[in-house]
Amino acid sequence: MTNAVKQLFAINPELDRKALAERFALDGRIQIRNVLTHETAHEIRAILANHTPWGMAAQAEGSNFSGPQQVGNQDLATPGGRQKAQQLVEATQRAGSEGRYSFRYSQFSLVEAVQKNWNPGGPHELLLEHLNAPDFLNLVREVTGLQELVKADGQATHFGPQHYLGLHIDSHVAEGWKVAYVMSFAPDEWHPDWGGYLNFYDEEGDIVAGYKPRFNALNMFLVPRPHSVAYVAPFAPVGRFAITGWLRDR
Repeated sequence: MTNAVKQLFAINPELDRKALAERFALDGRIQIRNVLTHETAHEIRAILANHTPWGMAAQAEGSNFSGPQQVGNQDLATPGGRQKAQQLVEATQRAGSEGRYSFRYSQFSLVEAVQKNWNPGGPHELLLEHLNAPDFLNLVREVTGLQELVKADGQATHFGPQHYLGLHIDSHVAEGWKVAYVMSFAPDEWHPDWGGYLNFYDEEGDIVAGYKPRFNALNMFLVPRPHSVAYVAPFAPVGRFAITGWLRDR
């Protein structure tokens, strides 16, 4: 007897898309809970937690490092890679303390995995295919009302203790960015004190909304828009897994 093949990605058929679209239309952002079927959401979290070769993503505005930086998983196993990672940690610390844009977190690029043929037919490649398949794109078109959305990019992310994403607006509209998304697979028992919230800000820097890291939740919002991922506390016992990226019109 052969075992049934597990599904990797399936939209929850019980979503009330009309109601979700009405909510999104109010202020251009939404958190959709239970966006995938329970079984496939657990399958994705297992891939992120157990089968993803994490590297480091960081940026420290005004430092010796120009623009976003990546240190791949294989590089982290070398003395030179570990040295660069430590230098990036120090640079982000300085930039953050001086109010300059910075971030650091664990990352694995789904797009780069496909472009560089890292693991043909592997789960990360299949995840990117599902994000660009009609089922997912039709859901986001219906909820956002943007029928011109034609593709999604994506990266797997893990925000562990002392990781964060500084306040920014995602201004790359010339690259076709229309909607940012965060498909969250955080632990069910995520405690607010652990941080890692996706926060939104007004013109005076006050937080006007914040989305708690949740399991099987899709956050979407129109860009450009001021937002950040709050610092994950050093005492947080677990990390915040997600697939993040932008939905594009070209």
